[in-house]
Amino acid sequence: MKFKILFVLSFIFLAGCQTTPAPNDEYMFAKSAIDAAKAVQAVRYSPGYWHQAEESYRQAKILFTNRDYEESRNLFIKARAAAEKAENSARLIRQKNGDIL
Repeated sequence: MKFKILFVLSFIFLAGCQTTPAPNDEYMFAKSAIDAAKAVQAVRYSPGYWHQAEESYRQAKILFTNRDYEESRNLFIKARAAAEKAENSARLIRQKNGDIL
């Protein structure tokens, strides 16, 4: 009987120690999207999306450093999406203005 209780408690303890893996891919994809948005001057042409991307990326890096991987993963994904929108928006605006990309 004691063995069963000890086994169940050990299983619960070990199951509770399971951790989320580090979001290295999301970090890399978000960084690439931020860099691509910078290259087309999204700061100037699409400041709304750029600000969202930059703020999400900044917060995600802090959470990543603090090993809060689940929340940082979500923010890296959000940063990537906003950076891609900023890049696309900036490219479209620049094309309409006749700017060379």
